[in-house]
Amino acid sequence: MAEEMTVLVATEANDVTADMVISHLNRWGVPVVRFNPADFGVDLTFSAHFSIGLTPVAGQIRTPSRIVGLEHVGAVYWRRPVWPAFEHLQDADARFAAAQVRYGLGGTLYALRDCLWLNHPLRNAAADYKPAQLALAHRMGLAVPPTLVTNDPDAARHFIREHRQVIHKTLRWTPYERDGVGLTSWAEPVRGDELDDTVRITPHLFQARVNKVADLRVLIVGRRTFAVRIDSDLLDWRKDYSALSYSVVDLPNRLQKTLISYLDHLGLPSGSFDLAVDRDGEFHWLELNPNGQWGWLEEKTGLEMAAAFADLLVRGRHAEGEADVLAR
Repeated sequence: MAEEMTVLVATEANDVTADMVISHLNRWGVPVVRFNPADFGVDLTFSAHFSIGLTPVAGQIRTPSRIVGLEHVGAVYWRRPVWPAFEHLQDADARFAAAQVRYGLGGTLYALRDCLWLNHPLRNAAADYKPAQLALAHRMGLAVPPTLVTNDPDAARHFIREHRQVIHKTLRWTPYERDGVGLTSWAEPVRGDELDDTVRITPHLFQARVNKVADLRVLIVGRRTFAVRIDSDLLDWRKDYSALSYSVVDLPNRLQKTLISYLDHLGLPSGSFDLAVDRDGEFHWLELNPNGQWGWLEEKTGLEMAAAFADLLVRGRHAEGEADVLAR
């Protein structure tokens, strides 16, 4: 990426993981503009010109402390931005205003072609459908546990009778409250006699339980792979981080290449994979999180994940396949 190129970092205000990446960029003297779409109209202003001269899109983004010309954006780190809700407006006005920001600011950023997206939000969204993930994993030769997605309670009961030990997962994590109390759905065992006709209301994901001895979180950044084994007695390790132990492992070469190819197929420079390890040391597909958390893993293992993100952003679209230029 040319010297004058700037890295845009789109994320929420208190994002420690983004801070870790930005600290490397600052240390390397790379210009960074951090912003959150939720600040639109207060601490975030932009203008964009189209079809003027030889540049498809020109203009600038301004925050209270930074200004960057759109033509000088070399990479966009789309971390965890929050779109404005316009809570001070009436419902209809708020929905209208929010849509204009998404399609105005978002559409302008999506028009930036001569830069690296890590990752492009539209590709993240397309990659976030679990049924499509399962089918792609199977096509690429990964071991996928038998899975049923259905709203038919009879089909679900038959699947549970067939596979005996079955778990239920949500198809997508969604912010959810009941009576003001936040609720989270974990992967949980399910029995046929627990199901009733409310299953018909929405699709459910049922999956044969893997007889696992450990979990594996694999982060890929460009062509760099970081694999961490997570040991616990939990079916879903996310339920209690204090019960986990971590160890850095090396992936078999074939599995590493397959996971990289998986991301290439989806057009994603980065992604976090969850795999289960059985007693024979075999790896079983669970899911891909195209924009998963990883900051705590660097803290626990010392793996240079943040530096890998910063390095890829610096090299931008000119990043070379396996090149490792982290030594600076």
